[in-house]
Amino acid sequence: MSGLLALLDDVAGIAKVAAASVDDVAAAAGKAGAKTAGVIIDDAAVTPKYLQGFAPARELPIIWRITRGSLFNKLILLLPVAMLLANFAPWAITPLLMLGGCYLCFEGAEKIFHVLFPHASHAIDEDMSVKDPGHLEEEKIKGAIKTDFILSAEIMTISLAAIEAPNVWMQAATLAVVAIGVTLAVYGSVALIVKMDDVGLYLAENARTGLGRGLGRGLVKFMPVLMKILSVVGTAAMLWVGGSIIIHGLEVLGFGWLGHHIHDWAYAVGHVVPAGWTGFAEWTAKAAMDGVFGVALGLLLIPLATKVVMPVIASVSGKSAEH
Repeated sequence: MSGLLALLDDVAGIAKVAAASVDDVAAAAGKAGAKTAGVIIDDAAVTPKYLQGFAPARELPIIWRITRGSLFNKLILLLPVAMLLANFAPWAITPLLMLGGCYLCFEGAEKIFHVLFPHASHAIDEDMSVKDPGHLEEEKIKGAIKTDFILSAEIMTISLAAIEAPNVWMQAATLAVVAIGVTLAVYGSVALIVKMDDVGLYLAENARTGLGRGLGRGLVKFMPVLMKILSVVGTAAMLWVGGSIIIHGLEVLGFGWLGHHIHDWAYAVGHVVPAGWTGFAEWTAKAAMDGVFGVALGLLLIPLATKVVMPVIASVSGKSAEH
């Protein structure tokens, strides 16, 4: 009996340690997740544009597939790599992040370029033809997951830097909690955004009061406007995040001239406005300058990507460079 009581006491002690570990993981995850708020907003703004043009019945299934892809990106691909890099090759994290930042700048600048200088492409028209909606859906999902991978890498890296864990296992557990929580928050928000027009239609047709029906009609009219706004915000977000990644990476690598000047210029802007708006003005000015840098870099990368990178990829994949 004394041996059994001793065993139970040991089990109780282990349970207390486990509970404390869970609390530590939750607290660390909350702290790390808060550091990624800016990128999370960007991710939520970018994703809805991939759902434009689809029937309402396909929206939630597409979001679910992108969510699964995002979880795969974070937990299966990025989490092990992040842990390996953090513990064995921390010097490689910055260059890899900068490569992802270049992709975001290219993606955002290319969208602006196509708006300013629209031109047709037979290959793109063929790939995106609504005559094959299944193929269009697959391409949109692949594009969303590809963009999510870059943003997820930034989220995981920021979180990893903010985690103060006593050992690698606690670090990995915390990062996994952040990954799952961020993914559910982002794509849960996206699901609400893209289904609000259906909610509005239901209210417009079934609400018992005039106020409810009017609210429903207002939602139906407003949601296309919101989707366009989110598309613009998503493009701006890619350029802002991409530009800031590159500038911060240059500072880490010892090339801090541009970053220091942007900081000084943002500081000067912040002290022109009234005292209560200083912080907001500094952040806005810095974000705008990071975004402008992202546009400039992205425009420089367009010929490099289209004339060098894409032909190389095409030669490997067997597809034409235009595809």
